[in-house]
Amino acid sequence: MFARLLQIERIAADGSVHPCLLRHLDSFSMRNFTNDAVFDDTLPVGDGLLEVGHRVPLDRLAASMEDWFRRKSYLAPDEHLRITERTAHTAA
Repeated sequence: MFARLLQIERIAADGSVHPCLLRHLDSFSMRNFTNDAVFDDTLPVGDGLLEVGHRVPLDRLAASMEDWFRRKSYLAPDEHLRITERTAHTAA
């Protein structure tokens, strides 16, 4: 079910890159405000790392996650998220 590994990073206004905290990823995965079943196939595995199933659309994930993070004040107005799919060989 969790066939893909995603790297989730917060990009600050100055261009600095920070992995999203595990507790923030967990908050999204466990309490997602959308009530969209497609996001049931998400599993936070560490800071900046999220395992997802094949049916999770990355564009919808990014938009929903950014919205959730802003609502929870995990993401400042001048910040955004970068989601990158990683291969098993580059997993940390």
